[in-house]
Amino acid sequence: MLFGAGLLVAGFATTMGGLLAGRVLQGLGAGAQGVAVYVLVAEVYPTRARPAVFGLISSAWVLPALVGPPLAGLVTDRLSWHWVFLGLLPVVGTALVLVAPVVRALRPPPEPVAGGHGAGQVPAALGAAIGIAGLSWALQTLDARGATAAVVAVAVLVPSLRRLLPRGTVTARPGIAAVVAARGLVAGAFFPVVSFLPLVLTATHGWSLTAAGTPLIVASLGWSAAAAWQARRPDADRSVMLRAGFATIAAGQVALVPVAAGVLPGWLAIGFWGVSGLGMGVAFSAIAFLTLAHSDARDVGSHSSAAQLLDQLATAAFVGLGGALLVALVSPAVALPVLLVVVAVPAVAGALTASRTRVPPP
Repeated sequence: MLFGAGLLVAGFATTMGGLLAGRVLQGLGAGAQGVAVYVLVAEVYPTRARPAVFGLISSAWVLPALVGPPLAGLVTDRLSWHWVFLGLLPVVGTALVLVAPVVRALRPPPEPVAGGHGAGQVPAALGAAIGIAGLSWALQTLDARGATAAVVAVAVLVPSLRRLLPRGTVTARPGIAAVVAARGLVAGAFFPVVSFLPLVLTATHGWSLTAAGTPLIVASLGWSAAAAWQARRPDADRSVMLRAGFATIAAGQVALVPVAAGVLPGWLAIGFWGVSGLGMGVAFSAIAFLTLAHSDARDVGSHSSAAQLLDQLATAAFVGLGGALLVALVSPAVALPVLLVVVAVPAVAGALTASRTRVPPP
């Protein structure tokens, strides 16, 4: 409902402030919904069914990835950008109708653990948001002001993350900490390339904006196909799948480096990034399964919210780094190959630490 309220506010906005308010409400609703999905899956589905469920959830991303951007452009051209938001209200209403009967049938949630994650979460989350926003701005403002902002941002960000993330996340301690770390690593490896790959193809290879979206579509299809493949193997070791997913993402990134530099033709990006999409479909689904496998009923919400938070923060940080590289190195043909090498580091780190996410035998 909060997301729907955000759509209404944005759809009827007549100023930038109104639009931003609507987007904030949508973000709040989407954040809560992402955690609620994990809680519902843990509550409703047995362990062996969860790979198939997460495979279906990944597949549900494909249609929006394929249809959403061109449809939004068409609606904006023919009607108004307001209808990009208002037109989604029936989808939100349908989701409410489908989910409400299941939610009403659920048992009451267990009591939270004493001294758990409740107190101080909201101020810490606000501090993390402010810290990562300040750090992103500092990365693109390479002067004394940027350096000062970076110091302040880190000073705010570090204690906030210590409160929000499981202890041992930074060192990928075996167990849930390693799983949450893997979520941050996979986001930092994959999503910044999604942001900058169209620029590679338009600025370096002269592609149109429409054509430059082709590798992203292929990667989305690969993600869905790999998620469906892992869903048919409910008894497979998810830590092994996670390692394979990270390695596949890294392989696609490294292969893209000469394409980004203009040494190899741009059309190769379609296949190379499609390979990374396959790796993402395996890795992301494995992380979702492992998050629940390492959580009891009282911890699913806090663990899944920590994973989602680190996902968003890692994406924002590496996208900001990509912007900083563009500012510092000027030429996309120089800056973006460097970014690809940088984001391959979390992919390799994820492959090396994947064994720490293994679920111990009962």
